Amino acid sequence: MAVLVETQELWQAVVASIVAGVGVTSIFSVAIWSAARFVDFSRDDRPIAAGAAAALGLLAAAATAAAVVIGIVVMANG
Repeated sequence: MAVLVETQELWQAVVASIVAGVGVTSIFSVAIWSAARFVDFSRDDRPIAAGAAAALGLLAAAATAAAVVIGIVVMANG
């Protein structure tokens, strides 16, 4: 009997897309939040906290970019 739908592979694709979607969105939201905190701390003349917020924001932005690149590579080599 022929299999029309590979249920296991379909389930893996659904779970992976949900995890990737929520994960990348969360990481990008950390980058946005960190940018806002950087501005707030800079205005309040708190350079150490502003630097920490900037570092976190840059790390989150780099992680977001890396996730996008990895996603493109996976799709291209599919």
